[in-house]
Amino acid sequence: MDYDRRRFIQIAGLTTAVGITGSQNADSANETESTESHAVAQKAAGGGPQWAMVVNLKKCRKDKGCKACSMACNQTHNIPSTENPRHEIKWIWTEPYEETFPSQENHFAPDSLQHKQIPVLCNHCENPPCVRVCPTKATWKREDGIVMMDWHRCIGCRYCIAACPYGSRSFNWEDPRNSLKSITPDFPTRTKGVVEKCTFCEEKVAKGEKPACVSACPEGALVFGNLNDPNSEVRQLLRNNFSIRRKPGLGTQPKIYYLV
Repeated sequence: MDYDRRRFIQIAGLTTAVGITGSQNADSANETESTESHAVAQKAAGGGPQWAMVVNLKKCRKDKGCKACSMACNQTHNIPSTENPRHEIKWIWTEPYEETFPSQENHFAPDSLQHKQIPVLCNHCENPPCVRVCPTKATWKREDGIVMMDWHRCIGCRYCIAACPYGSRSFNWEDPRNSLKSITPDFPTRTKGVVEKCTFCEEKVAKGEKPACVSACPEGALVFGNLNDPNSEVRQLLRNNFSIRRKPGLGTQPKIYYLV
């Protein structure tokens, strides 16, 4: 009898724990759904700009060796060049099509697309996992959608690097200033032991200018604009063309759209 009583208590306790966990998970899911619905409603109401970028792969010449956007970004933001590939700092770079869009399994896609080098950068996600894991709030998402970095608050834990599913963050294993031949005085240099990434050239956006990569593209393959403005160029491109985003199944809602 004592054994049966103990067994009953164990089962009852386990059932209660599972019930509580299930309830918490349901509440969490409802809260997430409510938050996302609220965000969508706010955007529909036109509550301020939501910055995004459209990459027209039909115009991009990355597969022909064009480096105009990355060179402009590197110069503007004092991004160092290092001989050690493991210490490379990347804000905008290229990845093969099949690695950039692993979920786009279309064996009959044009060869020109399947073998293309795709420009990639921070996706400035609507639901950025990097922000959720940062213990010091050194990375955060602004109201206009730009995911920012505060290098003074970064403690180099690299949780954000582990959380980012796009590999869009780099860690300074060395002092980046030692690898700079010249320094652009308009943008601060970083220090050893901090994470960095693309910030959509927020310093230029604040002055009504386009990001450096957009201005430098000779083919106009990169377009930057406000998703909340139905008359903006990005909205027109997305309205009239088929676009894809990286790893859509993750629910991060990237703000980088690719026209294919």
